[in-house]
Amino acid sequence: MRKSLPAIAALALTATLAACSAGPAGTADTAGSTGPQPRRAADAGAPRCDQRLDTAFGAWARAGFSGSITIMKGGKVECLAAYGTADDATARPNTPETVFSIGSVTKAFTAAAVFALVEEGKLSLDDRAGRILPELGGAAAKATVRQLLLHTGGLNGSHADDDYEPLDRDAAVAAIGALEPAFKPGRGYLYSNAGYTLLALVVEKASGRSFRSYLASRILRLPGGRVAGGFWDGEPAVTGPRAVGRLDNGTTGHPGGFAGPYWAVEGNGGLAMTMRDLATWTHALFTGRLLSRESAEAIGRPGHDLGEGRAETPGWVAFEKSVFGEPFVTAAGGGGEVGHNTTVAWIPGQDRVVAISANRPEVSAEDLLRAVGPALLTGGPLPTPTTAPRDGADLAAIVGSYELETGGSFDVSAAAGKVTVSATGPDAVTALFPPRGPGAGDTRGHDERVLALLAGQTQEGRKERASLTAAFGPVSGVTLAGTVTGGGEVRTYVTITAGTRPVLGWYTVNEQGGVQAAEVPTKPPRLTFVASGDGRYLPDDPTGTGPQVSLSLRDRNLVVSRADGTSTARRTG
Repeated sequence: MRKSLPAIAALALTATLAACSAGPAGTADTAGSTGPQPRRAADAGAPRCDQRLDTAFGAWARAGFSGSITIMKGGKVECLAAYGTADDATARPNTPETVFSIGSVTKAFTAAAVFALVEEGKLSLDDRAGRILPELGGAAAKATVRQLLLHTGGLNGSHADDDYEPLDRDAAVAAIGALEPAFKPGRGYLYSNAGYTLLALVVEKASGRSFRSYLASRILRLPGGRVAGGFWDGEPAVTGPRAVGRLDNGTTGHPGGFAGPYWAVEGNGGLAMTMRDLATWTHALFTGRLLSRESAEAIGRPGHDLGEGRAETPGWVAFEKSVFGEPFVTAAGGGGEVGHNTTVAWIPGQDRVVAISANRPEVSAEDLLRAVGPALLTGGPLPTPTTAPRDGADLAAIVGSYELETGGSFDVSAAAGKVTVSATGPDAVTALFPPRGPGAGDTRGHDERVLALLAGQTQEGRKERASLTAAFGPVSGVTLAGTVTGGGEVRTYVTITAGTRPVLGWYTVNEQGGVQAAEVPTKPPRLTFVASGDGRYLPDDPTGTGPQVSLSLRDRNLVVSRADGTSTARRTG
């Protein structure tokens, strides 16, 4: 089972847009880059991007970015670009017409549907969910539509075991009503997929039509009558060639075709489209061509303060001018079973939209903008992908199995000029992934919340244990297997003894113990390295944001070096 991790963009998107109008101060140096040449905008018959910007994106494509980019100004396309492959198995390339799942960006469309019904007089933002849905019980019934839009309704945890649980409407209503609240409605903030599924139920009831039918006929229809995309699974289905996603565990993402019912993701995910359609829809929304200008302004207006110049708005996150020099709103989605990552931004002062999606984890859409945005904003040289030089070393020398004195182990394999290290055991995981980024100082607290969850100490925990028992057998024990931080999340790995065998999994939970993401079973955490030319191996990390570690061999043993010291593992095979 795999639960989605909601993605919330916090990126310097305005910097990328500045590059489109004026060009970056410097251009990417692609000398020495390896890999296939990326497919560029002009190759697909699209308007060509600014040459310097296209060169920069091309360098990132050679470093691992695979996806599609659309930039619009004044409703007109400035740049369409596509790089990498849509399907590795057939070598089919990405093009501007390639379709991607947009994940949690779907919430922006659900929010627009709510405002459309307000305009029609069928709904009020101050209506309580329980008034609209009398069958809804529990604390969720007390949350208002406005609070659900801003993630302040207090809903904690998930109403579904995973994105592809066949969940019908009545089961979704019951599951949402059974969620234990994290706080009274309006008294806090907690990002909630269940809250947006509840909004989809509200839309269905208020409109008198199915949620999907209302979205397709009222919200996805662009000015001129064309429909922006559709659903990844079920009807109305998105049309066009689909990108095949690659998950961070190396497996292929879900291609679509799930038979449903779809209430595990309805309202909080599920939509898919080209980046051109996403950009066109975003421009239509915020310029009053989809909804009234009053509604568009309300959607873009800061709602719940998130701190550091950010605020939640209905379906989006707003950034103040003080953060990056110009106000904008953004939405992002990814982390689910499809294997895509999408981000979109509206910059009202420039009348511009940027939409990017990626179908591989090496350089996600958010990674790309996080890497290049700040430099473009300040006018500095555009950063190039950070990749260690390959010196043609015999990688076979490091391949093998290694064990730490404290019991953890590493398995090292080699392929395509790189080595991959898998870590098993808390000591090995900590050595390979030293704590970093947000959450790094609270790994113990996160571990304790995960253990409490799996001990069944909460309602959601009891539900999780029941799900594990149904899948693997009775749970008789849970032990910590290591914690990995980075990329804005914390993953606690656990070994679950279920039935007659151990099962490895990981969980990401919030401060209230609610599950934000999980994958069970999963593979041990792993990291890919390349030879650096001085007897060491450095992470194959184009964005330079990954773990700061290196590998070397000493008397055939593996030495893992990091800022706070080294760990030596004895070769065992």
